[in-house]
Amino acid sequence: MSPTIQQRREAILTQAYQSGHVSVRQIAAEIGVSEATIRRDLHGLAAEGLLELTHGGAKVVRTSNYSFLSKSRRNIDAKRTIAKLACELISDGEQIFLDSGTTCFEMAQFLRSKRSLSAIVNSVRTAQELDAPGVNVLLLGGQYRPDRMDAVGPIASEVLERLRGYRAFLGTDGISLDFGLTSVDIDSAHIFKLASRNARECILLADSSKFDQPSLYKITDFGCISTVITEVKPAGEWEEFFASQDIQVIYPNEENKHSKPSIKQESSDA
Repeated sequence: MSPTIQQRREAILTQAYQSGHVSVRQIAAEIGVSEATIRRDLHGLAAEGLLELTHGGAKVVRTSNYSFLSKSRRNIDAKRTIAKLACELISDGEQIFLDSGTTCFEMAQFLRSKRSLSAIVNSVRTAQELDAPGVNVLLLGGQYRPDRMDAVGPIASEVLERLRGYRAFLGTDGISLDFGLTSVDIDSAHIFKLASRNARECILLADSSKFDQPSLYKITDFGCISTVITEVKPAGEWEEFFASQDIQVIYPNEENKHSKPSIKQESSDA
């Protein structure tokens, strides 16, 4: 299957971010598309100020903020594992909210096959990746942040305040037992707090690197979280805490991790 525009752009930016430049010939061969296609992608990225065109390729614009890209390259296997498990909880015809983080972005590739799915997002990247016949995307308006390709601020909050009945899938920059879910960004923290408050259910997506690593801005307590999805079994202290809060924990079954995917579920009722 040919890569989507967003997948091609992500591959181009990843290589550019890692090495400082990208070659049309090399990236075309790696992705498996024509050099003409890559040149069009590079022109589009250059028009957005993300890359600067050079002879035979492009280079990084040093003044650009690659915060989303940098985060998206960390713990990528764990994020994809978590994203796939999360999507197995979603049925056709549902209404969901996906935050603008990199783990929720990984969910998009698994959601395109759904039917009559309504997805509320504030991320332009995620909205583009959800482009599929069976998915209806509601993109929140507001103040656009080019570095993160998302929308925040009072307008985004006002639109979200009018919505109910959805299940919220929330990532996090870090969690702690006493402080809950956190973000490095105050604007995102506000949007995600509102999403969690208005949702009928909240599912937390957190890879193991986020445990006991709280960031500056609080999103919400664990009181509104029904389920936590991670890539490995949490430490004993966290297992006890989730059980005490009646929070279900989902992670891959280690015995089947390298064969057919399996889910291990734990809750206080187990």
